[in-house]
Amino acid sequence: MKNIIFLVSAGQVVLWLASILEELLNMNLTFPTKVVVLALLGLMGMSSALMAQQYEVDIEKPQFEAMLSPTIDGRTTAKKFDPKEWLEVELKIKIAASNRAELFADRVTVKWYVAANVTENGDTKVRLLEKEINYVNVPIDEDIYVSVYLSPSAVKRISGKDKAAANTIKEIGGEILINGVQPVKSSGFFTTMSKSKGKWWDKLTPYKKIPLLNKNETPFKFFWWDRYAEIEEPD
Repeated sequence: MKNIIFLVSAGQVVLWLASILEELLNMNLTFPTKVVVLALLGLMGMSSALMAQQYEVDIEKPQFEAMLSPTIDGRTTAKKFDPKEWLEVELKIKIAASNRAELFADRVTVKWYVAANVTENGDTKVRLLEKEINYVNVPIDEDIYVSVYLSPSAVKRISGKDKAAANTIKEIGGEILINGVQPVKSSGFFTTMSKSKGKWWDKLTPYKKIPLLNKNETPFKFFWWDRYAEIEEPD
């Protein structure tokens, strides 16, 4: 899936045009002259937008993997336990920039939405789990991965089983933003449903009892470090 994200320094353009407009109104010009100058300013603003940086993001289909809790030997008391299964959902992305000199995206935001059949008090309903994860220093023109996780307890609460699998959840979808900018023409949009279904998550109520986790919130935090985008830590 190819997604084109246009990033425009609109704030700077608007402030610049506003300052010129203020000076123009204070000048002793005829009305027709002011109209011509305003039209020229409008064209200059449009051309500034067209010349702004552009990004293209390739997003591959979400991949699911069941992973056992890692056992890490250390110089400490050995404790016996049976590792349980986590469910990982992973996206492979690649960002291209129109400015060849730009090597990194300052921030990439991934909004994850997971639909799961959850049984509670004998009543099974489709529940919406959600997670927003920010990444920093994301390389341009390089394959990089982003991911989200369900803990073993979450897996069992959803499925009633200790085994994690792709069918533990019903659907998954989300959006990718760069530097907080909403992609145009539905780019940055991904889903396991038909794209004609649109943002199906908007029709569901968020369910807070089962959290989605980012990689740094799991025991896999220090594993496969260079494979994944760098997660922005809270202050």
